[in-house]
Amino acid sequence: METLTFLFEGLSIAIQPLNLMWVTIGGILGTLIGMLPGLGPATGVAVLLPMTFVLGPQASLITMAGVYYGAMYGGSRSSILINTPGAGAAVAATFDGYPMTLKGRAEAALAISAIASFIGGIIATIIMIAVALPVARFALHFGPAEYFMLFVFALSATASMSKGDTIKGFIATVLGLMISSIGIDGQSGVKRFTFGVLELEAGIDFLVVIIAVYALGEVFKSFRGIAEGTKKAQTKFGRIWITREDWRRSMWPILRSAPFGFFIGALPGAGGTMAALLSYSNERQLSKHPEEFGEGAIEGVAAPESANNAASVGAMIPMLTLGIPGSGTTAVMMGALLMLGLQPGPMLFQQQSTIVWTLIASMFFGNIILAFVNIPMAGALVRVLAVPPKILYPIVMGLAFVGTFAISYSLVDFYLLIIFGIVGFFMAKAQIPTTPLILAVIVGNSMEQSFRRAYTIADGDLGIFFGSPLAITLFVLTALSIFGPMVANAVRARRAVQAA
Repeated sequence: METLTFLFEGLSIAIQPLNLMWVTIGGILGTLIGMLPGLGPATGVAVLLPMTFVLGPQASLITMAGVYYGAMYGGSRSSILINTPGAGAAVAATFDGYPMTLKGRAEAALAISAIASFIGGIIATIIMIAVALPVARFALHFGPAEYFMLFVFALSATASMSKGDTIKGFIATVLGLMISSIGIDGQSGVKRFTFGVLELEAGIDFLVVIIAVYALGEVFKSFRGIAEGTKKAQTKFGRIWITREDWRRSMWPILRSAPFGFFIGALPGAGGTMAALLSYSNERQLSKHPEEFGEGAIEGVAAPESANNAASVGAMIPMLTLGIPGSGTTAVMMGALLMLGLQPGPMLFQQQSTIVWTLIASMFFGNIILAFVNIPMAGALVRVLAVPPKILYPIVMGLAFVGTFAISYSLVDFYLLIIFGIVGFFMAKAQIPTTPLILAVIVGNSMEQSFRRAYTIADGDLGIFFGSPLAITLFVLTALSIFGPMVANAVRARRAVQAA
């Protein structure tokens, strides 16, 4: 009853016209930022930090939160339309969203991404109200060993479910881990694989790799079609909505992925990217037609979109209840709280309950507003496909270079962009999946540090990685992710032989 009392108080404040205006501005701004490759929600929230001194804590946090989950909506737009994720969490939307566009179903892909994001955000907000403190306490059980096993499970599941050869999936994973090891070692301070280049000492930002592999890789693949005029863009568009069959296929993946994404988002450092990729892998394993994934399966868009939006809500739990950022964006938001003299942690709910519950309540209105904004906007966004390829692809390249420069303002990133774009082109030619590479680049450094911390704590005893029920469970899930598809394929082949 006390929770409901606080919630209704928060709703009464969040519904005030001025606060609705700020959440709308934040959501629309986040959608636009999410569409631009290389920017992402953390950049948008960081830009808004100075306004905290003008707007005050409630309006500032509402607007920043709107930017955060608004970027989850917007990131998939460029993924679906031009195969270029606006942010890491939108990578999974390229797997089936862009194939749907190539099949002339861009309208359905854009519509289901907005619908899934809306449902995922609403479900996650409801869960947050009910289980904020229990989930935060459970996240504390994840020590370095458990985090390492979580990363191993994520990588193995993604590699084993890759389209095509599983071995190629693991090759891509190893390549991604190699890229993530570039830079100064966080524990010893030793420079690794920098080749004397000062800018490489900070490592390679995973957004540079994502933009290069997807944006430039797509442009390089399309050069021949552009020159010959054989690559045609969709010029006629129907109603931006989905069919009853689309909804039937998408409903359960959306409902399953929202709680899953929320839980992953509540784990500090896991983030929307891991939530989206793991939910995609899970749905592919559960699907009766896994061969359709990667070819334009609508549930392959719905599941990760629901998960990444739910993860953005879940990421706020450790920040608000423990003072531990759940993602890069919530780290910036925590900085805003500290600037305002508010200390995130368990006491925040007692001392500043009005601010916290207004923020939570605003998520309901924010997701509703974004659903109404994004579905009508899809009709305008999808017209991007009518732009002739000779005009569209130079724009894509320009956005890629601008987005890359905005990450760290380094010219070296331009060379890296071109190098990894060529890598992405040859990976496509060799039919090596790019998803495991991207995930490995994102989690590689955290995975290494978790392993080394656990190894140091155990004084060199590898038994620490099997020393808790959580670690053992994750090990079992890893084994199932590797050998499960092999067993399933063998069973299907045997049944096919018997049926013949």
